Amino acid sequence: MQSDARGCALAYKMVAERDNEKCSFARESRLLIVAKAKVWASEGWKVVITDPDGKAYTPPEFDQLLAA
Repeated sequence: MQSDARGCALAYKMVAERDNEKCSFARESRLLIVAKAKVWASEGWKVVITDPDGKAYTPPEFDQLLAA
């Protein structure tokens, strides 16, 4: 698991890819990471969220993270 500058564990990771660009973000909150991922996906990015267990979620599955 990754840690941020303050040493806190970051549970959820989002990777967004489009053309030759790749961006990644990590957040403790699944609500925040899903909200960010939905925005990026709506702008044409290919987005995947990975949970603390390593399971990957694509846009059609994002709501499963919120239901957990």
